[in-house]
Amino acid sequence: AVPRTRILATGGASHNKKILQVLSDVFNAPVFTIDTANSACLGSAYRAIHGLVAERNMSLADVVKLAPEPRLAVTPTPGAEEV
Repeated sequence: AVPRTRILATGGASHNKKILQVLSDVFNAPVFTIDTANSACLGSAYRAIHGLVAERNMSLADVVKLAPEPRLAVTPTPGAEEV
């Protein structure tokens, strides 16, 4: 089975529920957010941690699993996919 699509919104627009709702409706997918002030640096931080634990043969996927779970912000409006 193909995993269901979900959207992870970060940055300033992730605080605007109306923008998130449009994303959710257009892509017919739930939108999740994270509480990170500077999300642009997040990927770099995970790569840096990955580099620090490289000798332990820890994969990047395992490093990212340690991150806090994103929280559900909005779900698609019923019937929006028909529009």
